[in-house]
Amino acid sequence: MAIRKYKPTTNGRRGMSTLENEEITTATPTKSLLKKKTKTGGRNNQGKLTVRHIGGGAKRKYRVIDFKRNKIGVTGRVASIEYDPNRNANIALINYLDGEKKYIIAPKGLKVGAIIENGENADIKVGNALPLQSIPVGTVIHCIELNPGSGASLCRSAGTSAQILGREGKYVLVRLQSGETRKILGSCMATIGVVGNEDYELVNLGKAGRKRHMGIKPTNRGSVMNPNDHPHGGGEGRAPVGRKSPMTPWGKPALGYKTRKNKKASDKLIVSRRKK
Repeated sequence: MAIRKYKPTTNGRRGMSTLENEEITTATPTKSLLKKKTKTGGRNNQGKLTVRHIGGGAKRKYRVIDFKRNKIGVTGRVASIEYDPNRNANIALINYLDGEKKYIIAPKGLKVGAIIENGENADIKVGNALPLQSIPVGTVIHCIELNPGSGASLCRSAGTSAQILGREGKYVLVRLQSGETRKILGSCMATIGVVGNEDYELVNLGKAGRKRHMGIKPTNRGSVMNPNDHPHGGGEGRAPVGRKSPMTPWGKPALGYKTRKNKKASDKLIVSRRKK
């Protein structure tokens, strides 16, 4: 997918780029697979701000994605490749032979008219979903389940993938995008291929307004706040952090502070940690 760069006709256009969206075949989503998406503005049911930097944004509807891929033995055909405003990957509409329609994450190289299968007897080709134990060693995969039947939770964003390294009993060794190698139950489902739209990370927004269209508000620096609002605040003029390390607004260490639990149950399934 090509990147379109704009000429600096205005200050907002200077450096701006967008995706050409060459693989998208239709701009009209399937109504039966749409859901209303309400906005919170980062506030909870008491009206208190619990998540910062959320607000505004263009109105959008949620596309219901089939992350479970549990239509075993029913073949489907790719009807269209569509844009999804809720994620950076594109989605593909699948028309199954029994008349049901479902969206899946569109992998790289998936074309309209391709045949899709789910289950352990499916072919090893892009877009097909199989249990990890049925996928050959060395295969590149995405949309990986961590628990059987729970739905894909790993490698779902644009350009991401993982690779099967081997097997240990009922577990399969998988190397993730971060470099971490971990064991996953062989009965968990995964999809063959790499998630498409890999050029997404090369897009330059170019102006603050495009960030606001995404529903993200600006972040204010702690050093310009008062001491009662942020640990970095206060002082006459410009002042250093004044602590051993930078802090969050709540006084916790920032920039590299580990928040993972020391005795998390899944630690025993991690063979090697991700790259530093």
